[in-house]
Amino acid sequence: MEENLMSTFPRITEDENTRIGDRYTSDVIARLRTPEGRDEWIYCHSHILMKNSKYFADRLSETWPTCQILDSRNCVEVHCQEHDFDHHITVLRLFYVTITCSVTDICHNVKNALGILQVAVNLGSPEIVATCVDFLEASPWEEAEEEEILKIIPGIGLLAEPVLARLQPVNPAGIVKLFLSATLFATSALPLSMADLKTSAQEQIEYMLTEDDDAPLITSDEDIKSKVKQHFKGLLTRFNNVVNSCETSDSQMNQFQCFLVDISWACQILTKLEILKDFVENWVNVSENIVKAVDQISQQGEMLETKVKVIEVTSKVLEAIAYGNVILPTIKRLHMVKIWLPFVRILKPLFDSLTTDENECLVVKMDVEIWQSLESAFSSIILALPAGQQAEILSEWLENKHIRYPDLTEVFEVWCYRSKVANRRLAHIKGNKGIIKML
Repeated sequence: MEENLMSTFPRITEDENTRIGDRYTSDVIARLRTPEGRDEWIYCHSHILMKNSKYFADRLSETWPTCQILDSRNCVEVHCQEHDFDHHITVLRLFYVTITCSVTDICHNVKNALGILQVAVNLGSPEIVATCVDFLEASPWEEAEEEEILKIIPGIGLLAEPVLARLQPVNPAGIVKLFLSATLFATSALPLSMADLKTSAQEQIEYMLTEDDDAPLITSDEDIKSKVKQHFKGLLTRFNNVVNSCETSDSQMNQFQCFLVDISWACQILTKLEILKDFVENWVNVSENIVKAVDQISQQGEMLETKVKVIEVTSKVLEAIAYGNVILPTIKRLHMVKIWLPFVRILKPLFDSLTTDENECLVVKMDVEIWQSLESAFSSIILALPAGQQAEILSEWLENKHIRYPDLTEVFEVWCYRSKVANRRLAHIKGNKGIIKML
């Protein structure tokens, strides 16, 4: 049985002679019945019930169809379910209370408040309904309670609408304002003591932009994109300063590693917003210094974690270049291949050999799909270079001991085919001297 709520708060009765359950002064019985056969008689007073409940006021009215039947006005049946039986008793007792005590004392907790609220609505008691609504509207909810509220409250009507205020969709302008404020905070130069707050803000920004079972909270337009780009500009500038002046001191290395986390996050956000161009160009420009900075990290555990983060970002950058999402001139695309191809070629076998400890447990996790994505991106970028540059890259690949990764077999096959049929396919394209220009 539910806790007897009336024992938890003071009672002030309308009249010392009108107490619920007083058989000698009562003039009506509220008969509570359940489908399971539970049947309980509560001795009450008609003037109390009629004052506080429309249901009882109607049933005890002279106009009720059965009012002339013998004893019909002396016993009013209330049909309820077993799970809300005790809440009916609580509401009947509350009819005898002048509600001047604490709302918390009356409702006690969210579960009880919901039970009392439903009964109060069914019995037509607006004062108790208002009390329960006030309690629910102001109380914290656990996830299960929130789901229960969403099931119950919408069916109650306008009286309970304030309870749903915290769950209502926010005005789009308010969402954009919060998103931009969070983005500014998450890309700002903050002290180390605020790292957790920044991380939390970054996670929520990513969540706002993610399409899962629900649509993203933010639908970016050009104005939003422009403001976001400005916010990230400062982050990229600070990252560049650290990379370009990276020394071997522990503090510099730690700062570089912290920035990498922010940059990795920035890459994801800018990808979702489809404004990755500035980021990609920046990564291309500082790639050589990034590789130098990473090479200065001597501790094995830190080295692997840092290189993994670098690879994750580089993979996104190379994908954007490879698939035409960001258009770069030939010289920059070739630069990216020359910088990052040797880096991943050496890292892959090193990572495979060092990512497990003595118990064969992973020390540093790296998604296999990233390696596959890198291999595919390199192939696409190389195949988009001039044929002569492709030949140089392939020659170096075939002579290198790390030939297994990335595997450029497909690039080699395409290059051979294109080269063999080039004269025939391009016969109609003549140079000034009537011959195809050799690349």
